[in-house]
Amino acid sequence: MKKNRLVIALVALMLFVLSACGSTDTKDAAANNKKEPVKAAPREMILATTTSTQDSGLLDVLIPMFEKENNVKVKTIAVGTGQALEMGKKGEADVLLVHAPKAEEEVVASGDAINRKRVMYNDFVLVGPSENPAGVSGKDIKDALKKIADSKSIFVSRGDDSGTHKKELSIWEAAGVKPAGDWYVSTGQGMGQTLQVAAEKKGYVLTDRATWLAQEKNLDTLKIVVEGADDLMNIYHVMQVNPEKHDKVNNKDAEKFANFMVDKKTQEVIEDFGKKEYGQSLFISYTE
Repeated sequence: MKKNRLVIALVALMLFVLSACGSTDTKDAAANNKKEPVKAAPREMILATTTSTQDSGLLDVLIPMFEKENNVKVKTIAVGTGQALEMGKKGEADVLLVHAPKAEEEVVASGDAINRKRVMYNDFVLVGPSENPAGVSGKDIKDALKKIADSKSIFVSRGDDSGTHKKELSIWEAAGVKPAGDWYVSTGQGMGQTLQVAAEKKGYVLTDRATWLAQEKNLDTLKIVVEGADDLMNIYHVMQVNPEKHDKVNNKDAEKFANFMVDKKTQEVIEDFGKKEYGQSLFISYTE
């Protein structure tokens, strides 16, 4: 009799243990079910922009901010503004950040871009060799280019249909000069590389101030010789590629990026960018 009771007690104990284990497993499973869901893979968005935003280092600050806030992976293609606008016209980018207002307006008018917003500005400066063989100075950029052409001093052009190149050509035209000859060197490259060529050849070059400040420490043979004129202002706009005309674009994230660029917090970052390292802002916030 006692033996039977002992067997029953052991069976009951085993059943209790198994029940407790099952309860624990159930609790563990429930706890696991409450864990955070796996984060979705980031979407990809293509940004076509000018080399000055890349060479200055600004995008190295802004892009990670946007990616983190929106779970988006931005593929940045830094080319001349002309090429960036062409990418927009072909639907090969989702959003554009460029600095050639007249050309931008044409792309908007054609219906290839929408939601154009003014983001920031800096200015163009004329940089030249320390010896300044053409003897240029002051604010009159047209007079400076005339002197460079008359003296046949070396002038280095980007020659890449960028916003800077477009600006340079418009100034030559306003000055009544058609640059040509051995003294006029076209690189077909970005701003950083063109500045390097100008330093090697001891030539003059038109550059945006942001890239100049970012590269100046490596260009000790060059200096700013002309700056400050109203016609040297350099304005940047952001705009979406029109999804109604190009249905493959990532319109949702492009719109987010356009809004991000004019957001107050982003504008403050733009305004502060460069102050600590260069003693001045490389870009000035300029929203409408």
